[in-house]
Amino acid sequence: MSDEPIRINKYLSQAGFCSRREADKLMEQGRITINGELITMGTKVNPGDKVYVDGKLIEFETEEHVYLAVHKPKGVVCTTNAKVEKNNIVDLVNYPTRIYPVGRLDKMSEGLILMTNDGEIVNKILRARHYHDKEYLVTVDKPITEQFIEKMRNGVPILDTITRKCEVEKLGDRSFKIILTQGLNRQIRRMCEALDYRVRTLKRTRIKNIILDVEKGNYRHLTKEEVKDLYRN
Repeated sequence: MSDEPIRINKYLSQAGFCSRREADKLMEQGRITINGELITMGTKVNPGDKVYVDGKLIEFETEEHVYLAVHKPKGVVCTTNAKVEKNNIVDLVNYPTRIYPVGRLDKMSEGLILMTNDGEIVNKILRARHYHDKEYLVTVDKPITEQFIEKMRNGVPILDTITRKCEVEKLGDRSFKIILTQGLNRQIRRMCEALDYRVRTLKRTRIKNIILDVEKGNYRHLTKEEVKDLYRN
């Protein structure tokens, strides 16, 4: 089933149960329920809904799951809405079946973004309580001090909260590596700005067990072991 709501007659047709016209008749006869509730004309089925006809659950044949590791270039937006943003991740990958990005990586950043059609894995990765590692390489506009590193490690006040403690390692005069276990909006950029630094480049190199190992603008399929590990909390 699509990740977007579809009309009940289309759902039953695509599930191979009956034609759309027959589905409309079943609905008029009060023989269809969604999650135990009778429905009306125009009712749509959302992902996760349970559809019954005469009390029998109608299973939608699921499409094969796709899991991609994509190297997003700077300037590409992590959206599926091509009408709003022409330079988007979906058009960049141009995969033959519908997939969507897991989380986001802001337009001016580059690096690893996962794409899939598996809603369950999306929820597992994005739930804050799972604390999945995300690793980044960052360069800033002026020399990095030990005080900056310590403050980044121990939490910076942004967005009405204090960021979770994290690993930070100085790599060069103006570069560092940071491993986050949360995903606040533009978190690294905001943390740096709060300490009077500006990010010049930002590259995500790892999400949990997935390493960025493809050229910019390209993608690869995840291995079975990588997918299994993503499912582990």
